[in-house]
Amino acid sequence: MKFTPKEIASLSKDFETASPQEIIQWAVDEFCPNIVLSSSFQTQSVPLLYMVKEIQPKMRIYFLDTGMHFWDTLIFREHLDQIWDLNIVDLRPDKKWHAVLRHFGTDLPDTDPNLCCYIRKVQPMQKAMKGLDAWITGIRRDQTENRAHAQILEYTRDGLLRIAPLLNWTGDTVFNFIEEKNLPRHPLPHSRYPSIGCKPCTRAIQPNEGERAGRWTGKKKTECGLHTDMFNKNGFTEDDFKNLPPL
Repeated sequence: MKFTPKEIASLSKDFETASPQEIIQWAVDEFCPNIVLSSSFQTQSVPLLYMVKEIQPKMRIYFLDTGMHFWDTLIFREHLDQIWDLNIVDLRPDKKWHAVLRHFGTDLPDTDPNLCCYIRKVQPMQKAMKGLDAWITGIRRDQTENRAHAQILEYTRDGLLRIAPLLNWTGDTVFNFIEEKNLPRHPLPHSRYPSIGCKPCTRAIQPNEGERAGRWTGKKKTECGLHTDMFNKNGFTEDDFKNLPPL
């Protein structure tokens, strides 16, 4: 652990008035090469991808290849890779889950979305983060109640430092930056798909709905688990499998 929790708390407080670029530069100076950026490759991901590319072009970018993305997301990912020459690393479910996914994979988003997210997102990210010092993420406080209480710098499992340079930005700030820099946009219209995840768990929003209202509709769920206590779990118990349908 390069910094004590007390030092991280102090730095995080100082960064509340820093620009995202200043935070990223600090992170690169302190932790490269043991630092990664994670990205979902939707329109709101583009400003952070652009900033990291400008500051450290060879930084690894983790993309969770869940096997359930919109075709538009995969095309957009390839487009950004072509124009910016990104160092993308695809993360996929561990082989130990292949039997579960073979039998229940298409049903899991409905029958047990938490288990689905754990298998397809949380566990691959946990595995990929081993041996790293820091992780840059694009979460913002205005997105969910859980994220509203996040800090710019936070230690997660095993002393991994999570860094959120855009935490104080709003959706308007994101799109003003995109407009100013003339950055690419995801093919799905932002007015209907402001937050894009896996296809079975994402719908178009209705007028006056919040930007994440189209995620996990009716599931009492607003987060995949990467930014909740689920990320600190070492595995699932028998109770976590109770919602699986019979073979």
